Parts: sequence; C-alpha cells; structure tokens
Amino acid sequence: MQTVKTVPELRHAIRVWRLAGESIAFVPTMGNLHEGHLKLVTVARQKADKVVASIFINPTQFGVGEDFATYPRTELEDQDKLNAANTDLLFLPAVPEVYAEDANTVVTVTGLSELYCGASRPGHFNGVATVVCKLFNMVQPDIALFGLKDFQQLTVIRAMVRDLNIPVEIAGVETVREADGLAMSSRNSYLTAEERVTAPKLYEALCAARVAILSGNRSYAEIEQNAWLFLQKFGFQPDYFCVCRSQDLKKAEVDDSDLVLLAAAKLGKTRLIDNLCFSIGNR
Repeated sequence: MQTVKTVPELRHAIRVWRLAGESIAFVPTMGNLHEGHLKLVTVARQKADKVVASIFINPTQFGVGEDFATYPRTELEDQDKLNAANTDLLFLPAVPEVYAEDANTVVTVTGLSELYCGASRPGHFNGVATVVCKLFNMVQPDIALFGLKDFQQLTVIRAMVRDLNIPVEIAGVETVREADGLAMSSRNSYLTAEERVTAPKLYEALCAARVAILSGNRSYAEIEQNAWLFLQKFGFQPDYFCVCRSQDLKKAEVDDSDLVLLAAAKLGKTRLIDNLCFSIGNR
C-alpha cells in the first residue's frame, strides 16, 4: 500500500492509474478503523480497479466542546488494517494540506443539514459537506463508499453530489454490528464496561419500532414516544427518535412506504446514533 500526505503526490498516483484506464473507488474515514470501515474497503475492491482510503480527522465538523482533541488517533494500527485489506493508496493529509489558513468557502446543504444531528450539532454537516467535497476534488473517484450507519450524513452527501453535479457515484454499505446488535463506531470505545452492556438497547428500540410498523401500527408519534420512554428507562438521554421518509428524511406520513427510523441518544458521555431502513406496502 502506498501512503501519501500531499495533494500533488495523490494526484500523481491517480493520474498514472487514469492513464492506464483503471477505475477508482474511494473510502474516506477519520481513522480508528473497525470492521465497518474495512467492509467499505472490501466492497470498494469489488467495484473498482483501485481503492483509495483517506484518514483525516476533520476539525470543521466538530463543535465547541465536542471531542476533536480526544478523538481516537490510531494511525499506525489503521495503516496495518488498510494494508491487510489490500488498499492501494492511503491519503493521510495534515490539516493545512486540506484547509488553507485563510479559507472562507463552506459547502452547505440547506434543510437536510439542520435536521436531527444537525439540530443538536450546529454546523456539523457544513463541515462534513465541505471536507467531502474537497476530498472528492482531490481524489476524483468514480465511486465513493459510506456506511449506512451515518444515514443522515449519507443523505447530505448524496444531495451535495446531485446539486453540484459532482461526477461520482455514492454507494451506501450496510451497517456492521457487534454480536449483540450494537452498531460499530469509533466512539464505542468511550463506553464504560457497564454502558457497553446497555448500549445495544438503542438497536433494540429501533427493532421494536420496526416490528410495530410492519405489524400495521401507523401511529408514528406513539411509536416514537414509546421508544423515547424505553431508552430513558435504561439510562439513555435521547436526542431524537423519528420515523422518517428515507428519500428526504421528512416526517413519515401514513401512506409513505420507504421508511428510515433515525435515533440518537447519549449514554453517559457517549453519543450513539443508529438507524433502520425498511419498506412497507402502500395502504
């Protein structure tokens, strides 16, 4: 695996592949890699001739008081994992390589960015959209892969690519879960041993809501309230639990068929997010 730290080095490698007629898949990450990230690389290998991964802890998507300074940094271990997964190139830039000191341009996907996680973390999705747009300009991949666990993020990126006519296919890859259902996340390492036992209750709440809906219950406000109370019972501090339309994340109506359940809650000091997508027959 080749590792580069500057945009000129990255573009030289990409240019060589392009001249050879090879296609490129891209897996952007913030490091501290787990099996969910490595699944993205595995799928990427199936979809393109060359796989580029990036590790960049993006400061602009962290708000005041969030965990940018303490976010897990495991660069050496991550490089070993990417190498073992047959990644062709790792882009490992420093902050000044990505953001000029006097940079003033911000990419904003209005509407979507203010919902759910965006309401709780103002400016977060501006940081996400901006850095992903910049990385797409640097790598210029044919396809980019993102985990479905961050469903709102994926929706924001898809909207940005559509609106800005960026020539890249966006592929969502199914969430990788622990044996007890907890969605894999770099922030799971923040959980205490006791909290780790409780954390799968978030997925349990999502599954219970899905069962209720598939059983014919269309009282979505009631389903959301029941999930909220369930999470509080186990010590979570819910942020949101919403039944949404999967295409635009608006509140689901009774005649919508493609749904996503979006949830976020704090457990101790750890903020967990998860979701479930599914379809029901039109009434």
